[in-house]
Amino acid sequence: MDRIDEQILQLLKENSRMTSSEISKQVHLSVPAVSERIRKLEETGVIDQFTVRINREHRGFHLIAFIMVQLEKTEHIAGFRKQILETDHVLECHHLAGSYDYLLKVAVKGTAELESHISDTLKQIEGVIKTNTMIALSTMKEEL
Repeated sequence: MDRIDEQILQLLKENSRMTSSEISKQVHLSVPAVSERIRKLEETGVIDQFTVRINREHRGFHLIAFIMVQLEKTEHIAGFRKQILETDHVLECHHLAGSYDYLLKVAVKGTAELESHISDTLKQIEGVIKTNTMIALSTMKEEL
């Protein structure tokens, strides 16, 4: 990857619907050259997918929380991961080193829904023995 590939990635990150023609004007390459570079970025896995970013606020998900989860035993990992992958409120799930095993980023409509998610969903997963929840007051930067 070179500087032009980085520019193309940045432009697509800002607007994944940007055409090769629009990109070519900004990076000063021909349309076929830009198309070829994008194709190669996809083939090599640098570009994983083109997607739509939905405004969660407009959909009513006004609260973002980060939940740290501790599991009792390693035997519970597979079941926990399966449940988390099927849970709509979970935006991200990260396996951690340290006191907690996982960090979840969840989006909910409000505190009542957060409480329900923690009590009725998360703590009902076999092996979950401890959670610690932090609520985001605001978000200055959030990228995919």
